[in-house]
Formats: sequence, structure tokens, C-alpha cells
Amino acid sequence: MAMEVRRRVPPPHGGAAPSGHPRRRPAASAAGGEGGERVRVQAGDALPLPIRHTNLIFSALFAASLVYLMRRWREKIRASTPLHVVSLAEIFAICGLVASLIYLLSFFGIAFVQSVVSNSDDEEDYIIDSSRRAQAPPPPAPAPCALLGNPAAAPEKMPEEDEEIVAAVVAGKIPSYVLETRLGDCRRAAGIRKEALRRITGREMDGLPLDGFDYASILGQCCELPVGYVQLPVGVAGPLLLDGRRLYVPMATTEGCLVASTNRGFKAIAESGGASSVVLRDGMTRAPAVRFPSARRAAELKGFLENPANFDTLATVFNMSSRFGRLQGVKCAMAGRNLYMRFTCSTGDAMGMNMVSKGVQNVLDYLQDDFPDMDVVSISGNFCSDKKSAAVNWIEGRGKSVVCEAVIKEEVVKKVLKTNVQAVVELNVIKNLAGSAVAGALGGFNAHASNIVTAIFIATGQDPAQNVESSQCITMLEAINDGKDLHISVTMPSIEVGTVGGGTQLASQSACLDLLGVKGANRESPGSNARLLATVVAGAVLAGELSLISAQAAGHLVQSHMKYNRSSRDMSKAAEEADRPKKC
Repeated sequence: MAMEVRRRVPPPHGGAAPSGHPRRRPAASAAGGEGGERVRVQAGDALPLPIRHTNLIFSALFAASLVYLMRRWREKIRASTPLHVVSLAEIFAICGLVASLIYLLSFFGIAFVQSVVSNSDDEEDYIIDSSRRAQAPPPPAPAPCALLGNPAAAPEKMPEEDEEIVAAVVAGKIPSYVLETRLGDCRRAAGIRKEALRRITGREMDGLPLDGFDYASILGQCCELPVGYVQLPVGVAGPLLLDGRRLYVPMATTEGCLVASTNRGFKAIAESGGASSVVLRDGMTRAPAVRFPSARRAAELKGFLENPANFDTLATVFNMSSRFGRLQGVKCAMAGRNLYMRFTCSTGDAMGMNMVSKGVQNVLDYLQDDFPDMDVVSISGNFCSDKKSAAVNWIEGRGKSVVCEAVIKEEVVKKVLKTNVQAVVELNVIKNLAGSAVAGALGGFNAHASNIVTAIFIATGQDPAQNVESSQCITMLEAINDGKDLHISVTMPSIEVGTVGGGTQLASQSACLDLLGVKGANRESPGSNARLLATVVAGAVLAGELSLISAQAAGHLVQSHMKYNRSSRDMSKAAEEADRPKKC
């Protein structure tokens, strides 16, 4: 049992302890401790061994003695031996049982009594010290951080040790990237790095905050060489009524009108009965590039990989690297004597790039035995295709392929969206379909899907660069029920999201995932949290498309942006004007 450290009210500054209360030694701590902290003396402090060791010894003695005596008692009953006839070993066992029982009862009993007594002692200390608090001078204000880079707030001189380290970094004697390892304090390393950068560049960087962030949480996985963090507002739109769930969607953005517009789309969907979604595919891809002496040899490996008879062997080798990574298929493409192998695998609740890469490496090592002339050029040959707009993702899919749809009632189109069904259907054809075709768009047959995708990605800790392929979307609108109601759908073949790993473990991003109910891995159904997050992204895109297309059809887009993108403090009036019917 660890020693308990209790905070007590310190005696008057510079004075003696109150009468009847001897001064206790200050409690030591990693940060230097506070003068007012005092260690509460435990009864176990008098023991020759640490308290946790003695607890373990007597607990083991109690258990061993009890088990031994129970077995001997059972043997005596079976042999009809009198119970009062005991051997020397049994005497020792009885003594051990009694001694350990007395120790354990005494230990826990004393701890309980001491906690009651010390609580009373704390109250007495507080009463005595409170009576003298008015006479004591105020404690000195805490010194401002020496490394914030603000000359007005910083003290005249940095700590001598930190000053020497900063000077060494500026002079190039200590590489900046080794500070965390050498100092063992991520916050201190970031502060020293920021101060060194200020001296090198001559820029103060006053607006870049340093304190208030857990730098240890990003070490080795999210960001290198940190000097601070960027503040980004997070808005919440909702509720999104999707597949029978009511969800509130966090969106991190600096674009005015985006959250409000998406929220209006959610309102229209909810008042029409909600939206529904379906996940068509779920598989992350990685495509290494290899080179052979001839195209014929490359074709031989292509035939081997695409032969169904060899799939089980490849899957066994691939799946060795992960509990959740399971090979789904391999497709190959050739360019001369270069072969590109596109592996697709399930990845559970992780986005899965590292998972699939490890599996691919296993297969490459395995193939090297039968194809020794294979030269691995790169673990990624861009046939994957990651963080780039590519037809292979649009056609074959990558990550989660999702379709989301809703039927918007005619009265909702008029009341909430301030337009009519025919106008939005016509605009979608001319703008999102024909206009995007004229522009030669690849997966860009939508109004602004990337707006919503990126905002949700940043809020939930996804890789923002993967909004490139994740935003590929085709928006379809058509009039149904004799032209009265509006059917809207978005088809997104490559939403790349995860709920574990990467930035999802950071405190703010983890809180946003928790808001959606998809934080971490789903142990009952691995992968279901990530799939739900993908459907939320698609549902939010559906709402954003519905709202923006309606605004453009009604001619409200410029008016809305002038309203929400300006520094208007009275947002209640702005909201009222947004809901007010306008002349078209």
C-alpha cells in the first residue's frame, strides 16, 4: 500500500507552527513540492520492509497456512484421525495463520482509525491556521513561464540550466529533436525549443500557446519537434437522425456558415423522418511496387497473386502481423517490367495504414524466396492510392464505401430550405453533374463534401490529408411521389476513418469521438465503431449538400456568408433572419 500524502494548510509565512502542533517535514515531490505539503506518518513506517512487501508476505502466509490446514483437516476426516492430534508442521501452520490474521486485521483497522484521526487533525490545523491567515503576508505570486517568449511576461532571466540548453540548441551543439529524450520532460523540451526558435528567427510567436497541452501524448506518434499547439474552434451540429440514432456531430472549422448550414440540413432530414445508410465495402489498401528483369517475370508473379488457388497461402502469411488485419484480395497492374500489387484488408476499428503495410511486408518477404529476382522498389507504389485523387479509389473503393440517402418532404423543402423540389433537382444536374464533368472532375460530383469531411476529420483526430480521397462523392437528387418530395443521396466510395490510433487518442479528439459514441475499439464487434463513424461522415455530407444546394437554388448563398462570415456578435438575430423567407 503506497504512502498517502495529504495536503495541509501551511502555517503563517515565515512563522512557527501553532502551539501544540509540531512542525512536520515538507513532502518531497518530483516537481520540488510545496512547503505546505506534509507527509502523514503511517503505522507501517516502523516496519523494516516497505509496507507493500510486508502486506504481500503476510497475505501469502495467511493463504498458504489456510490451504495447508484445510487439506490436513480433510485427510484426518477421511482417516478418522482425531482433530486435536496435531504435528509440528500443523502447529507452525496454525501459528502462521493466527499471526498473519492478526497482522492483516490490525493493519486495516489501524489504517481506518488513523484516517478518522487525521481527518480531525486536518480540521484542527485548518481552524488554527485560518485564525492567523489574516495576519500572514500573502504568498508570492507564481513566477511566469520562462519559455513563453513574451518579454513582458517572462522573468528577467531563465533558469541557468535551461539557458545553457537553449544556447547549445541555437549554436547547433544539441540537435533540437533529442530534447525530449535527454530531458525526459516533453513540456520543458517544447518550451526550450520554442525559445531557441525565437532567438534564431527573431520572431516572438506570442499568439502560439505553449501551456495547456499534453506533449507526452504526441511523442512518437503524432507530431515531432513541437513548439506549441494551434487552437481551432469546434462547433456541434445536430441532432442527425441516422439509422434510428440521434447523433450530435462535432466539426472543427474556421469557415463561417459551415456548421450552421449543416445544422439546417440536419433539421430538414429530421423533420422528414431521418436518413439511412449502408456500408458497401470496408477495406484499407496498400500497393507496393516491384521490378523484374523482364515483363514476362513480372507477369508470372501477377498470375501467381491473382490465382484463387494461392489466396489461402497469401492470406495466412499476410494475417500473421495483426489480430484484426485480414487479407480480402489482391489486384495487380503492370507498367512494362514494373508490377503494382494492390492488397486490400480489413483493419477493425483502426484506419489501418500501418496494419496493412506490415501484412504486405510479410508477403513480400515470403515471395522473395520463390522470386529472388524481384526488386522491391517501394512499399507504396501509388496504386493504393493514399492522399491523392485517383480513379482506382473511385471505382474500387478504399476504407469505407458508404451510401447515405433520405427523402425530404415537400413542405420541409419549402419551410426549412426556402426553395422547391424542382429548383434543387435542376441545379444539381447542371452544377454537380454536368458542371463537374465539364471541369473534368474525378470523384468531385458534389457541392462541397470536402468541407464537412475535413471539419469532422480534424475534430475526431483523423488524418486531414486523407480528405482528398475521402471527399470523393457523387450527390444525386430526384423528384419522387409525383414530383412532390425530394430524394437525395450521397455515394462516397473511400471514406478513410478509424477510432483508435493516430490522433484519435488525443484528449480533445477523444472527447469528440465519445460524443458520437464511437470512442476506441468495439470489443463485441471489431470494426463497428469505425463503420459508424464513416456513416456519420456520409450523413453529415448529405445534410451539407442538401443545405448548400438549396441555398444556391434560392439565391441565399451570398447573403448567408455575408451574415455568418462577418463579425456579428448578435447571432440570435442572424439565426432569425436565416429562417425568414426570402424573395427569389
